Amino acid sequence: MRFRLTPRETSFYDMFAASADNIVTGSKLLMELLGADSSARAEIAERMRAAEHAGDDATHAIFHQLNSSFITPFDREDIYALAGSLDDIMDFMEEAVDLVVLYQIEELPKGVEQQIEVLARAAELTAEAMPNLRTMTNLTEYWIEVNRLENQADQIHRKLLAHLFNGKYDAIEVLKLKQIVDVLEEAADAFEHVANTVETIAVKES
Repeated sequence: MRFRLTPRETSFYDMFAASADNIVTGSKLLMELLGADSSARAEIAERMRAAEHAGDDATHAIFHQLNSSFITPFDREDIYALAGSLDDIMDFMEEAVDLVVLYQIEELPKGVEQQIEVLARAAELTAEAMPNLRTMTNLTEYWIEVNRLENQADQIHRKLLAHLFNGKYDAIEVLKLKQIVDVLEEAADAFEHVANTVETIAVKES
């Protein structure tokens, strides 16, 4: 760990942890969506929208703290990148739920549940990792596992696309479902961006 002679603003750690905890809430709402009928989905979407707004508030709080802090716990560009990537995850998850409701999807294709399970696991790992930024310990397994999960998400996504284009669905339905599975894939990518940023920070601080 790099030795510092100056004090550091430590509230960032709590704010990153709160942002990651909110992402766990979002992943649970995604899981809830899987088992819900069409009549219950609008209410789930409302709760997801509220969680996304809470995520925006958390991100703005980090940026405000960054702009008002002379000394930061690690490089400013890494704080921006980490906060932005965490925010992206919530945005993508909220978009996926909203699209399911707006498109009035009766039944999600087989494989979407695997996408969401990967996201839920990545959310848990991210929430567990954020407090460790304070000490920069026990992080290596986190970013290795999230990268593995993202590779798994890529495979699931490719299989889903193959399924959507096998002729079972009409063209309009394919367009709707493809947009949903693509957004879920973007959420998986955003989890990897968070993990890569954490790795960058850990390397700089070592």
